[in-house]
Amino acid sequence: MEDKHIIDLYWQKDQAAIKESDAKYGAYCSTIADNILHSQEDTEECVNDTWLRAWNAIPPEKPKRLSVFFGRITRNLAIDRYRRDRAQKYGGGQTALCLDELGECIGEESTIEDRLALRELINSFLSALPEKNRNIFLLRYWYMMPVADIANRYSISEGAVKMILQRVRDKLREHLRKEGAGI
Repeated sequence: MEDKHIIDLYWQKDQAAIKESDAKYGAYCSTIADNILHSQEDTEECVNDTWLRAWNAIPPEKPKRLSVFFGRITRNLAIDRYRRDRAQKYGGGQTALCLDELGECIGEESTIEDRLALRELINSFLSALPEKNRNIFLLRYWYMMPVADIANRYSISEGAVKMILQRVRDKLREHLRKEGAGI
């Protein structure tokens, strides 16, 4: 089913919207949540909560790209659950490691204005990166994919992935400093 039709179902408050969303984007959202939570039950709950959040957000929101909209909701829900549960058994420390690595560059902004400005700076930085480096960065820090999985995807060593990530983080840190937003 086309995204436009799914969005129309949400606007009509037709429960088929949830069924169609799950059929088209359920596996995608499950992958995002599982990379963060590493728990099938928590992942399923997170994906179900995604459909509920979408149901409550549409209308008034009318997403341009439904996959990005659902992905963002799922990721935020999974990170919230991870932080709440914080136990080492959830994700084997993978999520904490990702957040710590990225936190070295961006810190924690406190106001909405700071977060929006930081988002703009990061987006402009990422758009200037070579595609492979940008994709590796996003797989690690947006999808929270383990380094080993990224290495397998690109048929390179884990050490090469770690080096790319370190160099991109260093460049990001420098970019943010130049723009007055770095830590």
